[in-house]
Amino acid sequence: MNFSARTAWDLSERALAQQLRERRERGAELFDLTLSNPTACGFLYDANDLLPPLAQPASLAYDPQPFGLASARAAVAQYYRDHGAEIPIQQLCLTTSTSEAYSFLFRLLCDPGDEVLIARPSYPLFDFIAQLDSVRLREYPLCYDPGASSNSAHAWSIDFEALRAAITARTRAIIVVHPNNPTGNYVSTVERETLEALCAEHNLALIADEVFLDYPHTPTHPPPSFAARTGPALCFVLSGLSKVSALPQMKLSWIAARGPEPALRDALARLEIIADTFLSVNAPTQAALPHWLTRRSILQDQILERLNRNLAALDQRLRSTSAQRLALEGGWTAVLRVPRSIAGQDFAEAALGRGVLTQPGEFYGLPEGRIVLSLLTPPEIWDNGLALLPID
Repeated sequence: MNFSARTAWDLSERALAQQLRERRERGAELFDLTLSNPTACGFLYDANDLLPPLAQPASLAYDPQPFGLASARAAVAQYYRDHGAEIPIQQLCLTTSTSEAYSFLFRLLCDPGDEVLIARPSYPLFDFIAQLDSVRLREYPLCYDPGASSNSAHAWSIDFEALRAAITARTRAIIVVHPNNPTGNYVSTVERETLEALCAEHNLALIADEVFLDYPHTPTHPPPSFAARTGPALCFVLSGLSKVSALPQMKLSWIAARGPEPALRDALARLEIIADTFLSVNAPTQAALPHWLTRRSILQDQILERLNRNLAALDQRLRSTSAQRLALEGGWTAVLRVPRSIAGQDFAEAALGRGVLTQPGEFYGLPEGRIVLSLLTPPEIWDNGLALLPID
């Protein structure tokens, strides 16, 4: 059978995955420090509050609006208003996920073989989406220098010299994640202005992924959204219920478009046809969206409390050990610098041998000797897992 070259992935089982599978088959104890599904992390989901909005009579009507129902988009506009941004609902497009939003934008901006620039380290899901849409990703580095800023938490920065060098005639867009996953760094004001100027200079679009925007570790100084102002370049801001309301199972995200005319007008006209072709967002979720966004703080507050609690426990555990936590500003993950190997084994494999599951940093494009942990992990699992990490 001939399959598309877009799906020619290496599906062989890696050593760590094999070790994990075998451990689970034996029923051996496992402390999973990679848990990132909020619905499986012990937070309180009030069924009496979250489920009734799905049963509205409006859910029985089929109203195929390409960008989504006006009432749902108005709720998203209010979310941005809470962040100091005014976005007309005509500039909002609902999608089922941020993955779908990326796919829509790749189809809007790129022909097969065109390029999009993405930071490294970053989440590897982008690679699969780009490959499925016949788009090439080219990397630009984030540099770690905790002494480069007066803000000790802002230790990661964009290497603009490398970014500029990565732009070619086939480049169509630059992606930034604000804050980045897994490094947790927000894009600074200076970096944002430089990005916008660079995109305008080279006629590129800027794609800003803000799914973790609402989870800063210094909540008294929340960073601004990319939707908060119109810059000189076409900009698409992505977010959704998965993180904003901790409701990944409800499958609703959005694109907020900003930019100068007439590029913005042309982009929205083309994006509307793409969205109209798929009409993927279901009516019950759209009808429930206003209620869920209004009530988002209930779950966000629980998550922020967990993040702060687990971060404090992690810092306590790392004192006088061979490991070090890298600086972070927000998001759900922490990156540790650890020994590259323990008794001849890769660190992640050695940790799993003790019953602790971590993510190797290479998964995200980090160098060797880095692991990534999910700060969403339930406290009992977190504390027991940290105690077993081979870092003493």
